[in-house]
Amino acid sequence: MTLGGTDLNLLLSLKVLLEEGNVTRAGQRLELSQPAMSASLARLRRRFDDELLVRAGRDYELTPFARDLLPEVQHAVRLLGRALHLEDEFDPATSHRVFRMAMSDYAIAVLHEPLVRLLRTTAPGVRLTIENLGPESRTSERVLLEIDALVAPLGFGFQGDSRPLWKDRMVLIADRHNSRLRDGTLTIQDLAELPHAVPSFGPGVLTPVDRVFGEIGVDRHIALQVSGFLPLPFVIAGTDLVAMIPQKLAHLHARPAGPLVVVEPPFDEVILAEGYWFAPDRLSDPAHRWLFDRLDELAAELAGRVD
Repeated sequence: MTLGGTDLNLLLSLKVLLEEGNVTRAGQRLELSQPAMSASLARLRRRFDDELLVRAGRDYELTPFARDLLPEVQHAVRLLGRALHLEDEFDPATSHRVFRMAMSDYAIAVLHEPLVRLLRTTAPGVRLTIENLGPESRTSERVLLEIDALVAPLGFGFQGDSRPLWKDRMVLIADRHNSRLRDGTLTIQDLAELPHAVPSFGPGVLTPVDRVFGEIGVDRHIALQVSGFLPLPFVIAGTDLVAMIPQKLAHLHARPAGPLVVVEPPFDEVILAEGYWFAPDRLSDPAHRWLFDRLDELAAELAGRVD
């Protein structure tokens, strides 16, 4: 079949070659011989006037043009598949598919163990690439073309469709020897007078914690700002700083004899809800439906945990 003079089979070859970054693996996935796959690569190189794959030691890597082209090709193939009611087969037990995800350091801390465990037991050949959740993730229309799933807090205006993953509550952390601690508690007055360490998530991002301090009329003395939640436990220990972080993260660092203590906030609960986003047309791909089913499975597992 051709479209505008372009062989659609060649479009599929392009997608798989760029996803695999390897002629042999691409041929195995498409059930084509290596000479046939090499011939397709040669045609594609002439078509785009670019090498697409170049040698890097014993393997190949994508050219800069190919890296930019890949999400566009994946998107085009998904749209064609949906329009023509075509679907690639996906067998997680034998697949070597690479899924790209973006998430915060906090999300990695929560998800890495159950997600890696699940993939290793159900899809040992599937590979996962996790990238940093940058400030452009909320506004860029290209992010969900390049990323298979994006994990971030719900209610912050990210693109695409979303599903819930887990809920957490914000708690205070302080050094065990903080002079303001009384029977393991801090008052609102203490929080108004103590120095705070806070996370930054990009310009103009107002977090639930920012809102609650505004509601109770506390103008925090912010002595230190870091990128994301993950560094906060490390900068609190041994200082008089306090910080608010998700409880799941706090319990990874607070130990009975350790330097940090978890303190209940002296105000109403601040709930953090995390979810994942994806481009709606990815649902036409069996591999993406499998990935999203696994994330839904993890959501059920996380909901049953007691932290």
